[in-house]
Amino acid sequence: MDGKKLISVIIVNFNSKDYLVKCVNSVLTSTTPIEVFVVDNGSEDRSLSLLKETIHNEPRVQIIENKINTGFARANNQAIPLTKGDYILFLNPDCLIDKDALETLLACIKSLPQAGMAGPLILNPDGTEQEGGRRAVPTPWRSFVRAFGLSRLRERYPRLFSDFLLHHQPLPDCPVEVEAISGSCMLVKHDALLDVGPLDEGYFMHCEDLDWCMRFRQRGWKIMFVPEADVVHYQGTCSKAKLIFVEWHKHKGMLRFYGKFFRYQYPGVLFWIVGAGVWLRFTMVAIYYGIQKIKQKLKT
Repeated sequence: MDGKKLISVIIVNFNSKDYLVKCVNSVLTSTTPIEVFVVDNGSEDRSLSLLKETIHNEPRVQIIENKINTGFARANNQAIPLTKGDYILFLNPDCLIDKDALETLLACIKSLPQAGMAGPLILNPDGTEQEGGRRAVPTPWRSFVRAFGLSRLRERYPRLFSDFLLHHQPLPDCPVEVEAISGSCMLVKHDALLDVGPLDEGYFMHCEDLDWCMRFRQRGWKIMFVPEADVVHYQGTCSKAKLIFVEWHKHKGMLRFYGKFFRYQYPGVLFWIVGAGVWLRFTMVAIYYGIQKIKQKLKT
């Protein structure tokens, strides 16, 4: 390995179509020594069979097949004990990682003893920066500000109406510490993972990455955003067919996240109002998706 550190890559797949093959191939072109674990969560499409046909007997790739969808956090945790690397990359199957991105992320995390996690510049397919790649912690107030469009007032009242998403800010020219990065691509130091613990399996999907970032910072580990490392994320590829299902778990995850980290800041009735607001938002989103589905059926 020429003295280079081994990186273990964990990819949790669920109905990602041909993106899974593209994702694994992009990882295999990395300039860093790797091992890849693909955990399939009971996919119903041909994504896993296409991967098997493509990689044949590639020794660097191991496949774990679950009969049902066990959730994102649990599937990732399932592969962690099998890894041998000093660093673990958690990667979504609808991501294409630049061949030098892993080396760039690794250089950053190795240069800072207290860096426990590093994330790249997440790009949309059109080359623009995707929201969520670098962010502040979405407290209930910050989430309220964003949900009701009050972040437009941030220039006049930055402390009160700041957005937790930072992609609208100028891109830094070097790695910077942030409060949270995207769970679509996270390079984690194995020693830090042992200190903090695995992903919280109480989340089925969504918010488990924010939870992990909070716990890393609570234990004194830094989270780095590395703009020199590029990853293209075809966001939502695995969830387009079950939008209301995804939104249910997203909002349920938000409540779990708020309850774990902010309950004592929003006591009693105020926290109940926060919870009511979350479910009101879910209801509105579900109605919107329902109407769109009816319109599509009427057109056909």
